[in-house]
Amino acid sequence: MKEFRLDRLEAERLANDGAYLRFLRERTMSAGLYALDAGAQDSQGPQRQDVVNFVVSGRASMTVGQETTTVGRGSVVFVPAGVPARFHHITEDLRVMVVFSPPEG
Repeated sequence: MKEFRLDRLEAERLANDGAYLRFLRERTMSAGLYALDAGAQDSQGPQRQDVVNFVVSGRASMTVGQETTTVGRGSVVFVPAGVPARFHHITEDLRVMVVFSPPEG
């Protein structure tokens, strides 16, 4: 069994001084914690994998392709492979659990 705690993942992400921390990689999927502070710019481009974004905390807008929605704690947004997606208008520090299938590089 592999078990993860958000507070420990956040501490590890901060210690590695990055916005993204991959904490799981398996044959069919991978998962990571993505962090963007209020007012930050999301520079991600289209992914080669299908992606599920689960918002753990914070508030922002998210645009997937041509559609935009407001996301907050508990929001789950699916992004098909190859479709541009980004967070913007981040009004509260955003923490997102991201699941890729197949696993990211």
